[in-house]
Parts: sequence; C-alpha cells; structure tokens
Amino acid sequence: MQQRTPILPLVFFTFLTMAQTLHSQCIESPPNSGRYVALDGGPCANAIPTAVPFLRITPDARTGGMGDAGVAISPDANSMHINSSKLAFADNDFALSATYSPWLRSLGLQDVYLAYLSGYKRIDDLQTLGFSLRYFSLGDIQFTNENGEPIGSGRPNEFELAVGFARKLGENFSVGVNGKFIYSNLAAGQEIGGVEINPGIAGAADISLYYKLPLETSDLTFGLALSNLGSKISYTKITNDFLPVNFGLGVAWQANLDEYNSLTFTADVNKLMVPTPQHNPVDENPQNGIPDYREKSLFSGIITSWSDAPEGFSEELKEFTYSLGAEYWYDKQFALRAGYFHENALKGARSYLTLGLGLKYNVFGINMSYLISTGNTLQSSNPLDKTLRFSLLFDFSAVDGATPAG
Repeated sequence: MQQRTPILPLVFFTFLTMAQTLHSQCIESPPNSGRYVALDGGPCANAIPTAVPFLRITPDARTGGMGDAGVAISPDANSMHINSSKLAFADNDFALSATYSPWLRSLGLQDVYLAYLSGYKRIDDLQTLGFSLRYFSLGDIQFTNENGEPIGSGRPNEFELAVGFARKLGENFSVGVNGKFIYSNLAAGQEIGGVEINPGIAGAADISLYYKLPLETSDLTFGLALSNLGSKISYTKITNDFLPVNFGLGVAWQANLDEYNSLTFTADVNKLMVPTPQHNPVDENPQNGIPDYREKSLFSGIITSWSDAPEGFSEELKEFTYSLGAEYWYDKQFALRAGYFHENALKGARSYLTLGLGLKYNVFGINMSYLISTGNTLQSSNPLDKTLRFSLLFDFSAVDGATPAG
C-alpha cells in the first residue's frame, strides 16, 4: 500500500509566499531607519524564492559526487543539465545516462523521487545534439483544507523536456543552446481562497560556453552557463512567478599524472538571477496586492538581480553559492570523487559534503554519490542527506571499439 502524506494545497505554494513569511520575521529597528533585523536582533534571512526549484537539483551522480560542481569538467551524457556546450568536445559518438534520486528518504517517504534521462549524438566533428527528460514525483498526496478535513487526493508531478545543440567555434571553444518545455502539476483542480489552481506551463532556454586550454600534461577548462531563461510560470490567474534563472561559472584543471592516473580539481560559482525580496516591498498596483519586485519582466529581473539586495553589495555577495570538487580516475575505468557545497546561512543555509564512485567497463558505466549535510539546523538539512544515488551510463560507441571518454 502506498504511503499518503496529508498536506494542505497551500504547502505547494510555499515558494510563492516565502518572501512574505521571511519579511514578517523581520522588524525595522530603530523605527523609520530603513534597517531591518530578525526578531532576535540578528540579520534577516532573505532567501530568494522561485517556482519549479526542481530545475536546479543536480540530477546526475557524477556531478553530485563532486559537490554539485560540473560547469567546466569533461563532457559526459549528463552535460545537458549544467553546460551543454561541453558536448561539442565529447569523445564518443552516442551515449545515454539514466539517474534515479530518492527524495526525503530520511523522513520515511518512499514515493518521492527525481528521475533523469539524458544523452547526446554527435553530428560531426564540430556539432553535437543533446537531449534530456527530468521527472519529479511528489508521491501520493492527501489534500486537506485549512481545518484538516480531507478534500481529495492526487499525485503531484513536474517534468522538463529539453533538446540542445552544441558547436565548436574554434579548436578549443564551443557554444551550446538548449530549448526546454516545463510542466508543473502541483495541485490542479484544488482551490485556495476560491481561486482555482491549474498546472503551470513554461518555456525556457539555456546558453552556455566552454573553453579548453591544453597544457603540457594537463588541461585547464572554463565554463559559463545561463540557465532557465524563459517565461514566468503561473498556477492561478492572479500570480506569475519567476523560473530559477541561474548564472553559473566554473573552472577545472585535469592533470594526466601518467598513462593510467588522472586527477581533476574543479570549482563552480552560482547565483540566481531573480529579484531579491524586499524587506518593505512596494506595490504600485494595490488591486492585486503583489509587490513590484515580483512583477518585473524576465530581463528586468535579470539585470536588477545584481544590485537589488536590501542590504546592498554585502548582501549581493551572500547570494552566491560555491562548489568544490575533485575526481580521480585510474585507467579510465575506476573513479573516486569528493566535493563540498556552501550557501550563506541567510540565503538558504545549505551546506554539505559529497562522496562519489565511478566504474566503467566496455559499453556500461555506473556512477554513485552520497551526500552528508554539514549544517546543524533543520533549515540547512538536504532532502538527499544520507541518500545513495545511481547513474547508469551507456557508451554505444564502445561497441565499435572506440575509446570511452574519461
């Protein structure tokens, strides 16, 4: 019998009201000073809420084993998520990967998971096509009203379908473009305050760059990825909410120690290009009650996201997340990985260590990763804490005797 989790439909829209909740926990002190503090006198938490946050979940076990750092690492069948431009440098002709990530297993949930299928097909020496399908299941849900009375059940789910194209623009430089369709069915058919909830639908694009600098016995690579550039998404006729538009910049250094051993160190920096919630939000349209920063257009939101933090430049710096990773390969058949991810305590407080393992044999490969939260609060815990994830890889060019990519 499948487990049912009682939950209010309103819970699904937490990301729509998170900013207001955070503001309600802050007070202006002294009054009329423009300075806001938490109720305990400390700095205000001010995380940036977006719709469909599942788009920013690292879907594969290789990157997941390296602290979610992967913008500049070598290409593989999962490159569509983090930087599709790398696919122009893929060594193989055709490859696929499938990943399964259990979600919230530490809370005893058995039917919440993220599934990811991705791959690529080389057209010629300069061009490569990529594709991916991401599916997020929230399990069987028993909906209740504000009084705790059952009002029905459902199986909320979200998915993203993406296709990409990568092309070399030089011997060491490539560009990638993805187009994606996003569907989010969280509580369709339910109502909140007399407002009907509908599935959310959106379209978006990714733009990415990759540069490879060959050195004497190593390679230095750089990556840049702008992700989820697209329309807002709406679940009701009243609100439209931002996708998790993201800026990602990475660097990696791969050293070929000898014929059999190689070692890679990598680092990523990421920032959401979404307007920061304001402590005292302004609403120029009192009829809808929606703060101005939430009604900005895509491009206005991207531009102002670099300078709109209420506490100024110091708060803008807190909106960056940092990932560090390392990967060791022996004979391109056995890999060990480790990594660390950090997010400021006032912007989400996620902090965790990761470990990973990779094995390759002929056509088949497997990657595994394990995540350990290092924060000491419920807010900083990760849904993947103490969870083992698996990615299966299929390198069909190996059937013809081609050398698998490292």
